[in-house]
Amino acid sequence: MTTRPPFRADQVGSLLRPAELRDARAQAKAGAISPAQLGQVEDRCIRAAVAKQESLGLRAVTDGEYRRDFWHLDFLRQLEGVSLAPVTGVSFQAEDLPPMVTITGKVRCASPIMADDFRFLASVAKAVPKLCIPSPTMLHLRGGRRAISREHYPDLAAFWMDAAMAYRAAIGHIAAAGCTYLQLDDVSFSYLCDPTLRDGLRASGDDPATLPRTYAEMINRALAGRPPTMTVTMHTCRGNFRSAWLASGGYEEAVVEAMFSTDVEGYFMEWDSERAGGFEPLRLLPRGKKVVLGLVTTKSGALESKATLARRIDEAAKYVSLESLGLSPQCGFASTHHGNTLTEDEQWRKLERVVEVAREVWGA
Repeated sequence: MTTRPPFRADQVGSLLRPAELRDARAQAKAGAISPAQLGQVEDRCIRAAVAKQESLGLRAVTDGEYRRDFWHLDFLRQLEGVSLAPVTGVSFQAEDLPPMVTITGKVRCASPIMADDFRFLASVAKAVPKLCIPSPTMLHLRGGRRAISREHYPDLAAFWMDAAMAYRAAIGHIAAAGCTYLQLDDVSFSYLCDPTLRDGLRASGDDPATLPRTYAEMINRALAGRPPTMTVTMHTCRGNFRSAWLASGGYEEAVVEAMFSTDVEGYFMEWDSERAGGFEPLRLLPRGKKVVLGLVTTKSGALESKATLARRIDEAAKYVSLESLGLSPQCGFASTHHGNTLTEDEQWRKLERVVEVAREVWGA
């Protein structure tokens, strides 16, 4: 049995918001209830979600990101030097886009971010509590060079270093809160495999050919000094906003090599559709690292068959040892508060299917 994460049956992180929580958040935004009252609802819903995850047999549980509106912005906006602006330069397959990160000052982490969120999760979990935070690459990817203040960062080398040091401080706070399972949510490596998005980066003044290594180096600086008791994984996908996607294209070898050079123990990689290409890049996986195959889609409620999932795991095992693999959904079920187009029952059934198939393929 795998004793340290990532586990054979695992998950990415976010969950559909229960109706009670959606209503409470709307009331809080309207000023009808206090932040403290909203927090009580969040606590209650998180307890229920953790209990449900554990009942399905998942060995790692999350808080569903119930305290967030957006998977990345709620974290990033708490860093000094980070502001939000309307998104430009992309054409997502959906409307009502989240805002875009812009760098308007020196990037710093002055105080803990989401450490208290983790402490509450740990206090109500019997399984391993897992915290998901956006990768530091998300400070750059969407807006590129033109979204970074030239006054504060005339040279991007200083930005890469400051971003890494800010994350190193934030991860230190999270480690001090007792976190032993941290996930970096990162769409950058997958996006860099899409020709259209690479063109957009060039228009922003960036070189998409050098960004994979630059991103990997920044991530490694951010993770330096983390305690040996903390397992870190990386999740990468091609967009997951209200069941829509942004990027398309299989994992390109040069990009995957850079991603696999990051100092993490495992990778959650999207393979739920033909847009993700084949499993051939798995042959580049370094010895001792793991890949959790994102074969179960969160973009619809249709339940994958056990036979189909087992067959696809076998296909992946042609390129890397079966012992290096696990199974999960391809992304969260609600990367933003809107959620994807499936029901809560369908969500739980999909997570249950992940556990069922993992038990049949790998045993206990």
